[in-house]
Amino acid sequence: MFKTLAKALLILLFWQHAQAQVVQDCVDAVPICSNTPINGGTNGFGSDDFNGATASGCLEQTVTGTIESNSAWYRFRTAQAGQLGFNIGHNSNEDWDFALYRATDCNNLGEPVRCNFFDNSENTSFIGVGQDPTGDEDSVHYEDWLQVEAGEDYYLFINNFSNVNSGFSIQFTGNIWVDYPNNALDCSIVSNLLGPPIAACEGDNVVLDATTSGALGYEWYRDLGSGYQLIVGANGATHNVQNSGQYRVVVITSSENMVSDVQVGFNEVPVTGSITDETYCYEAGMAFDLNSKNSEALGGMSPDDIMVSYHSTQMDAQTGLNPLEKNHFPAAGSEVIYVRTTSLANPDCYDASQNFVLNTIETPILTFDEQAVICEAVGSIEIGETQPNPNYTYQWSTGEQTSSIMVSEAGEYTLTVTNQSNGISCEASRTVSVDISNVPVISSIDIEDMNVNNTVTLNTEVYGEYEFSIDGGDFQNSNVFEGVAPGVHTVSMRDLYGCGEVEEEIVVVGFLAIFSPNGDVLNETWQIEGLSTLNSPIVTIYDRYGKLIKQMTEFDPGWDGSFKGKPLPSTDYWFKLSYLDEDGNRTYAKYLQSHFSLRR
Repeated sequence: MFKTLAKALLILLFWQHAQAQVVQDCVDAVPICSNTPINGGTNGFGSDDFNGATASGCLEQTVTGTIESNSAWYRFRTAQAGQLGFNIGHNSNEDWDFALYRATDCNNLGEPVRCNFFDNSENTSFIGVGQDPTGDEDSVHYEDWLQVEAGEDYYLFINNFSNVNSGFSIQFTGNIWVDYPNNALDCSIVSNLLGPPIAACEGDNVVLDATTSGALGYEWYRDLGSGYQLIVGANGATHNVQNSGQYRVVVITSSENMVSDVQVGFNEVPVTGSITDETYCYEAGMAFDLNSKNSEALGGMSPDDIMVSYHSTQMDAQTGLNPLEKNHFPAAGSEVIYVRTTSLANPDCYDASQNFVLNTIETPILTFDEQAVICEAVGSIEIGETQPNPNYTYQWSTGEQTSSIMVSEAGEYTLTVTNQSNGISCEASRTVSVDISNVPVISSIDIEDMNVNNTVTLNTEVYGEYEFSIDGGDFQNSNVFEGVAPGVHTVSMRDLYGCGEVEEEIVVVGFLAIFSPNGDVLNETWQIEGLSTLNSPIVTIYDRYGKLIKQMTEFDPGWDGSFKGKPLPSTDYWFKLSYLDEDGNRTYAKYLQSHFSLRR
């Protein structure tokens, strides 16, 4: 989050460092043309370089009432064109800000071209331009890369928000350093005889060269924090440096002596710990967390001082290029991972001597269905993996040790598949629920008739999952069809799992359940509505003893309840309806409610 003026001052541990080359004011900005050693903690801001302004770019006033609180100023000039960035490394418990100005004059800085004022609530170790070297692509402490042209002048303002701090280092980055490793920046701006600050690694051979034409002699001094002390016996034009410190040379001439100072900082070279090989169960799309190997790689070194990265080749580990994502997605099999440990203070100090083998054992992937249905007419079904892997073992809950089994009963069957290698067993299990489905049977059909559009319901007494269709239409889950016109229809019922299908022809017609030929004009005759939709329909009426009472066609006006002119008694009567089917065969209509009542 952004800072507030009420932010508490921090009491922090100090890094080990030499007294730094740090200046508080822009006008005295230290010229640099390469990486700097760790600079000593900043203390105060000298004069107000922003002349009372309340803001400069993203920078705001601090607890001092000015933009600066504990400041350091540097300047550099580009010698080539390309992509430029930098990392400002610091203690992860401290809060640093920066602003970069493209300017040639401290009195005309203008607005910064890159700026960052976020607090360090995330406890990161870097701020800067380009890409966080720890691999955090979403760090709020990093600004976009800078595209530079040759001959551009820049002022870099670095500020600590707190009163106590441990210092910082500057590490230049970007493609410009790949293309021009020795002359990306212009060192001619460094008028100092001994050159710019020097960042080195322990064991490096650092030679300070003060060779001056006409010199009568040289005196070398070192300041470890308590003032410059003469280095006894160091009286040549060059001096080999093996320890961090602020160094001074006095060049004795026949006229006026020359004095030049330079900061030299040696950083620790990491020693990567021994790393054990790793074997784990692998599933497609499953990542291995490389961070889990960090503690081994650090081997007791502090993660605040050393960064761990992982690479797919030894060359990448040596150069620090193409680090693997910490959530690494390996292929099945073995893969060598190369490890690099790098000093956060100086990325040139690293160790890439260690690697480990990442063995991935594939967890079996089960592809068979978790639901199975046994068709009643078939009696059994095969479940499980039908294409087994010869490297796997198979174990069913029923005791079988084959990849698939035949079952004939409903229930749940569990298969456990194991892939074992290098002492590691990777397992996967899946349970199959087996049901039995009966052949579909239409037991009855209900027809709500006497309408232009009727309702037809197909009923069954067998267990199963079925779907229904009428007249060749789409199958539906519901067994009810609405809006059915009078006439002959074909209804179908089939099992969802392909265990069979049944088809029936039905007749939808209408008739009175009760009629009363008593002379009141209402329901005086009994007849069937919709006969005209059938081919040559014949209706025969019987009494309860099966005696034929009446035979009608579609042209008859109906039955008046008499037999040979004599009224028949009030009781129930039965009927049959027949018609000619498409093949010309006389067929009796099924599923009709085949009786009605006569009431007088």
